[in-house]
Amino acid sequence: MKANVDKDTCIGCGLCPDVCPEIFQMDDDGKAIAYNPDVTEDLVDSAKDAEAQCPVEAITIQ
Repeated sequence: MKANVDKDTCIGCGLCPDVCPEIFQMDDDGKAIAYNPDVTEDLVDSAKDAEAQCPVEAITIQ
């Protein structure tokens, strides 16, 4: 699975790296990025949780 953050939609709330720091972090612009976009089986639940909790639906896990 792959994680993606739409930086045009992201509001920089910081929730996703709190929920799944193994996949997401904040960049220098204050927006979230999927710095480790390959979602391994052991991280699927937390990555999907970050996707579900994103207030602007900027995250996709496919």
